[in-house]
Amino acid sequence: MGASQVESALNGAIVDKSHGHSPYQHHITPFMTYPFIKMHGLGNDFVVLDARKRDLNLSLSQARSIADRRTGVGCDQLIVLEPSDNADVFMRIRNPDGGEAEACGNATRCVASQLMAENCSDRVVIETVAGLLEATDAGHGLYSVDMGPANLDWDQIPLARDMDTLHVEVQVGPDSAPVLADPVAVNIGNPHAVFFVDNVDAVDLATVGPMLEHHPVFPERANISIAQIISNGAIRMRVWERTAGITRACGSAACAVLVAAARRGLTGRGAEVTLDGGTLKIAWREDGHVMMTGPVATSFAGNLSEELMGGTTA
Repeated sequence: MGASQVESALNGAIVDKSHGHSPYQHHITPFMTYPFIKMHGLGNDFVVLDARKRDLNLSLSQARSIADRRTGVGCDQLIVLEPSDNADVFMRIRNPDGGEAEACGNATRCVASQLMAENCSDRVVIETVAGLLEATDAGHGLYSVDMGPANLDWDQIPLARDMDTLHVEVQVGPDSAPVLADPVAVNIGNPHAVFFVDNVDAVDLATVGPMLEHHPVFPERANISIAQIISNGAIRMRVWERTAGITRACGSAACAVLVAAARRGLTGRGAEVTLDGGTLKIAWREDGHVMMTGPVATSFAGNLSEELMGGTTA
């Protein structure tokens, strides 16, 4: 996904069809020098920047500015593609607060789709902070990602102290009538806590999400999922993502929910997991790796202005 691809997409979007030229080029082009593509997986949206040939050492404030939905482009995560000696690309994931995340399943599918189109291939390997992720074209507009092994030990999550990750000692509300309690902890490249409930729509996730994200038992904070078992092969869930809040979908959270459900004996090792934005197919293989399959979409392409980038010349 080189800069020329993005620029072509942008130019195609603003060409005046009747006159064969862009009526805006004299006013816009001089100030737009940082191409991006806006993509999403089930509504979990990303601004994708290509830094493989041009360094983009984004500061915290620049990342926040880009992610801001009122004054920037707006996204759940900012994705920066960098060179890699070990894979087709290194994918750096920035949260809306500017900090880095270890993994993002939906973003991995989005980037994989672009790289496959660019390389004319049906398989790519993407390096992240969490490790190497292999992605394949599953056909019919779907892409599969091997999210790696599910980490289940307390110090792999990590938790603040040694405890059973199948029954983590966390709850919201009084002992006599807790609102949420007894989650399963799973690490899918990043920490997750999964609470099973009878009705996900009855939980005020906007209130309990930030409380649980910052609970002392999660020293690196955690992504908080509430899950409802529909059948042995179907789960309904909602998610509160670290720093991003409620999102329409989270690939790694869907993986964590399936693993948690299988560990509790609530489902088999494969299920369709439905989030607010749509459905992902998740499978927990016998070798411990978690496979995620789902769609991707491109919303639009554009350029970031010098003003938004804070005058950076990187």
